[in-house]
Amino acid sequence: MNLTPKSEIDFRTSQLQKQLQAADLDAAVFAQNADLFYLTGTIQSGALYVPAEGQPVYFVRKDVARARRESPLERIEGFSLLRDLPAGLAKFNLELPKRVGFEFDVLPVAVFERYRKIFDPAEYRDISPVIKRLRMIKSNYEVELMKVAAIQADCVYRRAREVLRAGMTDIELAAALEHTARLDGHPGIIRMRSFNGEMLFAHVFSGPDSAVPAYLDTPLGGVGPHPSFGQGASWRRIAEHEPVIIDTGSSASGYLVDQTRVLSIGELPELLTRGYHDMLCVQDLMKKTVAPGVVWADVYETCRALAEELGHSDHFMGYTGSQAAFIGHGLGVEIDEFPIIAKSFSKDVFEVGMTFAFEPKVVFPNLGAVGIENTFVLQPHGLEQLTFTDEALGIVN
Repeated sequence: MNLTPKSEIDFRTSQLQKQLQAADLDAAVFAQNADLFYLTGTIQSGALYVPAEGQPVYFVRKDVARARRESPLERIEGFSLLRDLPAGLAKFNLELPKRVGFEFDVLPVAVFERYRKIFDPAEYRDISPVIKRLRMIKSNYEVELMKVAAIQADCVYRRAREVLRAGMTDIELAAALEHTARLDGHPGIIRMRSFNGEMLFAHVFSGPDSAVPAYLDTPLGGVGPHPSFGQGASWRRIAEHEPVIIDTGSSASGYLVDQTRVLSIGELPELLTRGYHDMLCVQDLMKKTVAPGVVWADVYETCRALAEELGHSDHFMGYTGSQAAFIGHGLGVEIDEFPIIAKSFSKDVFEVGMTFAFEPKVVFPNLGAVGIENTFVLQPHGLEQLTFTDEALGIVN
């Protein structure tokens, strides 16, 4: 089992504490799994208390023994009720904070209200922007894990080429690919920060189903097995000469990469073939555009303009009425991290250490969708592509 090194946790804590001091906060409390994993190396139920100075304390409800095995933090304490936190802090000579940060973007109101009773009359602030931007810049350790995930993505795609056949259902194909991914260490789910952002290991769908939008803020959605989970693979049977989307969120030791490739049993119709190659052109333009200091929104506008010039204004990132308002997104522990390559992010710039997926796609109702997606890291020497699977249309005979 690959445990997060103490040096990583210590560095992340020190960077967070610098931000707490800059914001004039006495402390921050974290309870969401992704943030807990990032700051502790485990996701045991409880609350991580990070003071602006000094060592953090991880108060664990379940399971303390496991938390101590998996986390390098020195202060890990068991507790049963939130009202026990003040006594727990006093044990380490920590006073109740006067100004404290919480993850307002993900913490349920009912849970926050319980914290409020403990810390009142403290001032409460949103720590979400701080932790999201801290996680945005990846260390070499994190990038190396993402490279391992990229190998998994390639294995899943190659397995898809081996098992794809006319007449099998999308769900049969998805199950075969999940088998490959799970044996390679994928946990089976993908973490998303957005509310109701549930997602499986991959989106696998074919033909007209690949053009069906879903409730997620994504260009492609899929019908899914049932309206109770209306995304991804359905029971539709795959036919010849139609696109088969293999959109995988591969995972290694908690870190993700995103990759999309398109397969087809026999040649695709000319409209889809041309659309696919046009999306490769959009990706190439992004590679030439992204650099330290470049505004996220400028990359979006530049690439969107090319897609429109190529004739895809009504089909780019979804069809009219269902188009996603972005072309790329950050990822790491979650699939929807910063940076967001979208029009609304006009004051944010690319920095060395950012990792992101770029996914130009075109969608044609009742016909299908095509496109490309790869994961990149901005290194000091330039943009490096982490996913490496062959980008040619995968024609299976």
